[in-house]
Amino acid sequence: MKELSRNEKNRAIESLAQKLTELRDQRSIAVKNADKCAERRDRLNEQVRMLQGEIQKLRATRDELNEEVKKLKEQRNAVLCKIREKIKETKNISQEKGIIAEDKPSRSYQSLKKELEEIEWQVQTTSHTLQEDKEMMAQVKQLETQLNVYGKIEKLSQKAFQLRSQINNLKNENDIRHQKLTALAQRSQELHKNMLEKVEAAKAKRKEADEMHKQFLDARTKANPLQDEIVAVSAQMLQLKKGLQDAEEKQKKESEDTLRQTIEKLAREKLKRGEKLSWEEFQLLAEKGITSQD
Repeated sequence: MKELSRNEKNRAIESLAQKLTELRDQRSIAVKNADKCAERRDRLNEQVRMLQGEIQKLRATRDELNEEVKKLKEQRNAVLCKIREKIKETKNISQEKGIIAEDKPSRSYQSLKKELEEIEWQVQTTSHTLQEDKEMMAQVKQLETQLNVYGKIEKLSQKAFQLRSQINNLKNENDIRHQKLTALAQRSQELHKNMLEKVEAAKAKRKEADEMHKQFLDARTKANPLQDEIVAVSAQMLQLKKGLQDAEEKQKKESEDTLRQTIEKLAREKLKRGEKLSWEEFQLLAEKGITSQD
């Protein structure tokens, strides 16, 4: 291959330097694009992590509310069972009262009670024959039997009243429980909706982050061959510069050798003529081992 001239090498170096500048500019742009994509990707990934944290908190709170709603429903259902049992018991009492009422005396409770008290008073305060005592005791028994019907009816009425009161209390408790349950369920739905919105937002940001990562890889892929080319061009420049430097050193050495030969020749001639040598001429001949005229 033909050796390039000094001017050709200089022109080649200038051309390579210009190409190197262009390659470095292109690589710088590619690296900046990659850095921007990486920064955007990392920022999006951080936003995704924050959203995931918020989603976990919302899910935990929602699950706690749902668990409380579940317990309230179980309590409500248990109370409803109690209410149904008490309603059934109330109906049974009504049926029992109806049966007992069939034997209800035609006379009022007050009338029967008054008559009983009068007879008991007579028994205690007046004297009677044995037959009269038997008759009065029979009347007392009959009156007590009739009054006992009223007593049973009153007892059942009291029990029914207590049951109705208990039923009302249980219904009031369940109404309060239902209001709380409804409020918690609504809050749970709101949290679930908010959670789903954040899930969708996280998906969108994750998708965008993946796209940024792809663009980052593309930018790095473009930068890598440019770097390889930069290295190759730099190597060519160094080789050419070294060639110039070697040529300059060779030329300098040749010039120095020529000068030394000239000085040596002149020194030899001066030495032959017996003329005084300069210090440089003396050193040069001394290096050659010449200190006097041969």
